[in-house]
Amino acid sequence: MGLGPRSPHQAGRRFPAGGKRGRGGKGSGRPPPGRQRQPCPPPDGRSEPAPDAHPHLSPEALGYFRRALSALKEVPETGEERELMVHNILKEVEAQALALATNRAGSEMLQELLGFSPLKPLCRVWAALRPNLRFVACHRCGVHVLQSALLQLPRLLGSPAEEEEEEDGKDGPLETLEELGLGLAAEVCDDFLFYCGDTHGSFVVRTLLQVLGGTLLESERARHRGSLLPEAQKAPSRECKATDFEVPETFLNCLQNLSSCFLKDIAVFITDKISSFCLQVALQILHRKLPQFCAHLCNAVMGYLSSRNSSADGSPLLLFLRDQTSSRLLEQVLLVLEPPRLQSLFEDHFQGQLQTLAAHPIANFPLQRFLDAITTPELLSRVFEELSPALEAVLAQGHPGVVIALVGACHRVGIHQAQVLQLLLEAFHCAEPSSRQVACVPLFATLMTYEVYYGLVEEEGAVPVEHQVEMATSRDLGEVTVLGSVLLQHLLHFSSPGLILQSLGALTGPQLLTLAQSPAGSHVLDAVLTSSSVTRKQSRWVLKTLKGQYVALACSRHGSRVLDAIWSGAALGARKEIAAELGVRNQELIRDPFGHHVARNVALTTFLKRREAWEQQQGLVAKRRRALNSILED
Repeated sequence: MGLGPRSPHQAGRRFPAGGKRGRGGKGSGRPPPGRQRQPCPPPDGRSEPAPDAHPHLSPEALGYFRRALSALKEVPETGEERELMVHNILKEVEAQALALATNRAGSEMLQELLGFSPLKPLCRVWAALRPNLRFVACHRCGVHVLQSALLQLPRLLGSPAEEEEEEDGKDGPLETLEELGLGLAAEVCDDFLFYCGDTHGSFVVRTLLQVLGGTLLESERARHRGSLLPEAQKAPSRECKATDFEVPETFLNCLQNLSSCFLKDIAVFITDKISSFCLQVALQILHRKLPQFCAHLCNAVMGYLSSRNSSADGSPLLLFLRDQTSSRLLEQVLLVLEPPRLQSLFEDHFQGQLQTLAAHPIANFPLQRFLDAITTPELLSRVFEELSPALEAVLAQGHPGVVIALVGACHRVGIHQAQVLQLLLEAFHCAEPSSRQVACVPLFATLMTYEVYYGLVEEEGAVPVEHQVEMATSRDLGEVTVLGSVLLQHLLHFSSPGLILQSLGALTGPQLLTLAQSPAGSHVLDAVLTSSSVTRKQSRWVLKTLKGQYVALACSRHGSRVLDAIWSGAALGARKEIAAELGVRNQELIRDPFGHHVARNVALTTFLKRREAWEQQQGLVAKRRRALNSILED
């Protein structure tokens, strides 16, 4: 498709929906990952024992641990019997920890057992693996055992000491969990570049950084729970949910010491694919726990990138924005930069290059993160002025994420909202004639222009036809894309979402039902119900066409969640209408895997058999909700 600007009345097009955020995802524009890096030999002439030198797990031992784990799962979760079984099994594990950790089936069982482990048995297993740390950390199965051991720290740190006398390990008194964690960090620090650059060892470094910082990132936990294969290794996602937990001060000091190792070989961590993942995780943790050191690390990264040879386009940073590995790191740097530093970055490197970056298959991703990080009206105005004229061209190039990030910035900062909505209408060919504007929601949701969505053929230069209501109401709603849903959610949170609400209200009952039942589209209706810019009266008007569709909603995975949200905000009169419609097909709801949850939430049996008691109950619920709302408003 052409990249240049075009008339809004030119032949229609379907905008490419953009790629998945994962590296090398279908349509992402990112090249597939290169071949996996082989582990480096140990430095200083040290030789690691060959795998054959380590004990192997016999079939008999594997069968024993499999039966023991199966028996453990059948015991009640609390009680002395379970505690005794765990102690006995882990006592056996201690003697064969290395063989278990490096066996695929044994590793999976050991990971599960560590999740049950009390404090001291865990410490003993950890201590048993420690002499072979390098081998275990760089083993495709052993690495996950080390991760599991580290991930027990949030559960066990600070747990009260057991009453029995302290047992000694093979080499003296048993180390505490804190000492084991710090010891692991010290060993990793001594050979930091090796562990970060190893395909499997980098998992240990990333988990260790999180544990030392007292923050577990959801993306990293999901990666650990996934496949043991290296393909599970992906870059951190844009918005990582995090879980914080208390750690001793020694851990935070150790985190800073470990993170300072990045500064010694900053070029490697910027350009090497595997090592870069560790620096990305470190930036996320430091941003939350040690923001000043995070800023120092960011300055080191930007300083290195800015000192390279200039590109033909000007700034040397532009070369790295187009590189598969360093662009991922820059995405994370952009998300943690302070506003003044972000402003300087724009002035020194991005200004005048935004449209070029938006068109690039790789550079458009860090540009999206740059837009996500904007918080000041001054910076957004300058960016909007430069980027907005190319909005339709960017969509046509298959990079809708850039446009959605710009719309999100307008939502967040609160400026240029009317202008960006008008530009979207023009890009989707529904600005003129004005009768087409009521069709904007299906177009935005499906990322299709007006002509493509309705199957029209218009010759270039021809006057666009008026919107035909009969044509719009007679067709099914197109497939809602994830990015289209996000776009509509931003628009519904604009200060004046009237046009979007009008377009939603023009949908037929079956079309609105399709939107509610869609995994992506259901979140659009969530935004209708939660946006502070949408009044209760407006949301009722939009959702009124769902009347007659409540049973179909209730029996849908995503639709039932929408119905629950509608129910939560409904007044007593609206609740009566919903319950009455559902009650007609009560038995069907009870048999449905999703419908029976809705029936219970609505208290449908009580409604059908004891209407007066049901009304009293709902009245009390409404009274409590009003009281809570008044407290929150105060």
